Amino acid sequence: MSAAFRPSPPEIADRDSAHRPALVLLDPSDHDILVARVTTQRHQSSFDVELSEWKEAGLLAPSWVRLHKLAAVEQRLVRRKLGRVPETDWSTVQALMRQMFR
Repeated sequence: MSAAFRPSPPEIADRDSAHRPALVLLDPSDHDILVARVTTQRHQSSFDVELSEWKEAGLLAPSWVRLHKLAAVEQRLVRRKLGRVPETDWSTVQALMRQMFR
């Protein structure tokens, strides 16, 4: 049974069993999903995208997607979906990913 994930920041469990928000970038319909780290710590990387509508995305504080911090995560580790990333933020993420992987 595979749940289809759409681009939105679910919480995922890391190895320390702490819960971390992440943006789902790809669901290839197997048992894993590709995610990017979401953080409340502002960084100076050109690969960070500020989530302008972080409340709509279900986050508790202003947040950034760190596109150079990617991980393949087992779907069973996703606890819940927090919200949806607005189209404007998702378009920014997609544009930066296209630049990264040229």
